Amino acid sequence: QVQLEESGGGLMREGERLRLSCVASGRINTVAMAWFRQVPGQDREFVAAIDWTGSSDRIANSVKGRFSISRNDNRNTLYLFMTNLKSEDAAMYYCAAGRSGAMSDNPTDFASWGQGTRVSVSS
Repeated sequence: QVQLEESGGGLMREGERLRLSCVASGRINTVAMAWFRQVPGQDREFVAAIDWTGSSDRIANSVKGRFSISRNDNRNTLYLFMTNLKSEDAAMYYCAAGRSGAMSDNPTDFASWGQGTRVSVSS
C-alpha cells in the first residue's frame, strides 16, 4: 500500500478557490483515486473520484460545477481544485487510493488513506 500525504488546506473565505494536493509514496498509475471529506460527528463524505486512466471522473452533486479532480501519475500526485468555496465545504479532506482502477464513491473500495488536510471557510 502506498502512503498518501495531503496538503494545501487552509483558512479561506467564501467564494475563494483552493487546490489540494495528495502525493503518494509510490506509483498510483494503476488504481483509481478519490477525495473524501469529513466533518466531526458526521460520516466521511465522497467528494470526487478519478479512474486509473485519468480520463473519467465522478463528482459529488454537492460540489459539482465547483470542484474538479485530476491526477499526474508522473508525479504520483492527485489534485482537487475547489472554486467558489462555501461555508459547508469546511471539513477535513482525505485522499484515498483505490483497490482497483475503477472509480468508486464507497470508502470501502479504497485501500490507502492520507491523514487529511483541513479546509476552513469563513463567511
